[in-house]
Amino acid sequence: MDQSEAREWLGTALAEARTGLGEGGIPIGAALYGADGTLLGRGHNRRVQDGDPSMHAETAAFRAAGRQRSYRGTTMVTTLSPCWYCSGLVRQFGISRVVIGEAVTFRGGQDWLAGHGVEIVLLDDPECIDMMRAFIQHHPDLWNEDIGE
Repeated sequence: MDQSEAREWLGTALAEARTGLGEGGIPIGAALYGADGTLLGRGHNRRVQDGDPSMHAETAAFRAAGRQRSYRGTTMVTTLSPCWYCSGLVRQFGISRVVIGEAVTFRGGQDWLAGHGVEIVLLDDPECIDMMRAFIQHHPDLWNEDIGE
């Protein structure tokens, strides 16, 4: 995947993460793009806002995309390495690629996904890293709850 396109798509997920943070939630955003580059859905972590432990950013973007005939060739873009729950979603529905903003603050199931044929594009984006580090520093209890610790 072209790095400039990956970074452009990450911009959509970053905007969602900022929205989530502004709402008092966890700053993780995601977007699902079709094989042709069409934005299918976008969303952010809404666990706090909705009181729903399953409303992770990738889940929100997936739900916003609606039912697709197939997810082959699609790309999930996320500001943070996907947890096991979201990694399972990627595998379950055959999403072909995951673009990850950062895996410094949390390294989820990306190696497992790669081992099952999912293309992983890790960007090590400074804004994603800084946003999560600041959030974890200011809200460690909420962060630990989100990642199941």
